[in-house]
Formats: sequence, structure tokens, C-alpha cells
Amino acid sequence: MLTRIELEKRELEELAPYAAKARLSKGRVWPEKEHEFRTAFQRDRDRILHSTAFRRLQYKTQVFVNHEGDHYRTRLTHTLEVSQIGRTIARVLGLNEDLIEVISLAHDLGHGPFGHAGEEALADRMKGHGGFEHNQQSLRIVELLEDSYPEFPGLNLSREVTEGMKKHGTVILGGKKTRFPVLMEAQLADIADEIAYDSHDVEDGLRSGLVEEGELADLEIWKEISSYISRKYANISEVHRRRLAIRLLINRQAQDLIQQTKKNLSSFEIQSLSDLEKCSKRIVEFSQEMKELKKTWRRFLSSRFYNHYRIVRMTEKGKRLLKEIFTVYIEGPQQLPPSVLVREKRDGLYRAVCDYVAGMTDRFAQDEYRRLFEPYERV
Repeated sequence: MLTRIELEKRELEELAPYAAKARLSKGRVWPEKEHEFRTAFQRDRDRILHSTAFRRLQYKTQVFVNHEGDHYRTRLTHTLEVSQIGRTIARVLGLNEDLIEVISLAHDLGHGPFGHAGEEALADRMKGHGGFEHNQQSLRIVELLEDSYPEFPGLNLSREVTEGMKKHGTVILGGKKTRFPVLMEAQLADIADEIAYDSHDVEDGLRSGLVEEGELADLEIWKEISSYISRKYANISEVHRRRLAIRLLINRQAQDLIQQTKKNLSSFEIQSLSDLEKCSKRIVEFSQEMKELKKTWRRFLSSRFYNHYRIVRMTEKGKRLLKEIFTVYIEGPQQLPPSVLVREKRDGLYRAVCDYVAGMTDRFAQDEYRRLFEPYERV
């Protein structure tokens, strides 16, 4: 039987010297006895998987609102895809797969209903009251809001995990402020997220018919992939072609990321975690060529997909719905469940309402809207 101690020893022997190791963890805010057969990061992963916030992700919007179709990405399937991409690349680079996995699984817990439109609605209502940003809300969930343990608030995750979740936070390195996490596992989780949504959003766009493949013809990276598919497969169905193209798109980005990261490790002479802490440059990143290709790709997604009139209709509808629900609660807090009113005493009414609304799934928010506004809807 492999015990935790043996698993930790295996990490020390097999992972790269610059990888995070569970045995060398900075620990937790609330000290706990170590588990018999799970490392600290494995335990953290399991806490995320069993959390209420994680289960809610299956009914939260990625791009398409849940009721638009069963085969589009949800916030949950996106999260699982980020984890898979991150773990695959981590294995090649000798990084800690368990740490990559837990950061990936936790990175979107703070998203409200209706995706980024929901985030904009909550940020609007929270102006002057502390604001709202989904990365900060993810941290708030794991540090405070999840209520599974009698000994402490939140999930009491390892400091490496919570620091890795601060991908948009400011970190002090060598007395200077920087805008990226120190650990390579955290840097990789951030970019795995980018690879996943840049690739899979276009697949959902093609599946929905909002994007036609012919529109992609001017994108250099798509030309490269299409040319390869045409040479290798004379006769291929549209479905197979689309799925193969997305796989190749992900693989192309992953290969570039691995190659450039290896170059950076050599250029900056990274041999240990202490070398990483002293380095003022991001180590896990794409080549300049790939960055330029992705800029063009992102511009295309923004203009042709994210701003398609049907997507805008969906998102604006969700935004209006959340704003109105929020206003109703603020003007009449007695309509809130008792569990939310308890939080009001601790955090104030606006933050308590924000936490409650941000935790809603798309369909719960839609049902709540009907309960609050439809005169013949049962409450």
C-alpha cells in the first residue's frame, strides 16, 4: 500500500526540481493532521470535487445559457477540460499534476450565473460596496463561504492552491510588483484555461451555426490546420473534420507552450523553487509567434462569436435578470432565506446578497426571477 509519506517521497524523486512538492507545502491557515494515504494537494482536490460550488458549475454558463442545448460547454465541462490540458502539459514538464488539477478545478468556482455577463451585472450592483470579480469570489468561496467543516470556515486549502488561484492578483517579487503567480503549476493552470476556452469556444460556435468554417479561412493557424487535414484525409465528414481541427488546435498550442517553457527554463537558469521566486519573468508562456496568432484568433472570436447578436441577446437578458433580482433583495431583504440574512450581520447586506446571487446556477436564477416577478408563480 502506498502511504502519503511514500507518495511524497515519489514526488521528491521524480518531479522536476522547480516543481512544487506536497511535503514542502507552506501548510494551511488552520493546521490539520496530515492524511494517511493522500498528499496535501490530493486532499485539496477532493475537497473541491465534493464542494457545493463545484457541483453548481454544471448549470452555469460558459458561452451558451444552459437551456440553449445539451452539447455546448458549461462552466463544469470547461473546468474539466482545463484540468485535463493542464495535467497533460504538467506531466511533460515534470510539474506537480495534483497541484495543477486542484487549481484548475477551483479556478472558476466564483463565476456567477450567465458567465461574464453575470459578472458584469454583479460588478455593477456592487459599485461602492467592495465590487465583484470572479477570481476573488473563487477565493472567497474556498476561504469562507463553503461550510463543510465544524473546525474552520471554507475548505482550508493549502497555501499553494490559494496563491495559485490569485492569477490576477499582485505578487511581490524581489521588492517589485508583478501580475502573475510564482509557482509554475499556477502559471500553467492559467494558460491551460486560455487554451481550453480559445479552442472549445470556436467549436461551440461552429456547432451552433453562429460561426461558419469559411469565416475562419483568413486565420493563419486555421489555414495551417485545414491544409494538414485536407492533405491527410481526402474524404472526411464535417463532424470529424471539426473535431479533428479542434484537437489539432489544442495540440499546436500545447506543443508551442512546452517548447517555449523549456527555453525559458534554460534562459533564466531555473533549477529550483528559489530560482523561480527570484525570477521577474513568467516562465510558462507561448512563443512570440503563437502570441501573435492567438491575438488574431481572439479578435475573431470577439467580433464574430462573443458579439454575435444571438449571444448578446442571451447575455443581456441574463444581465437584466440578475440586476433586477439583486435590486429586489436589497430593497426587501426580508425576502431572503434565513441563511443569507445570517451573513448580512457579518458582511453587510450588499455582500450577503452578492454571495447569494453569485452562487446561483442559471436555472435557479431564472426560477427565482419567476418567483419574484410572475404574479401567478408559486413562491
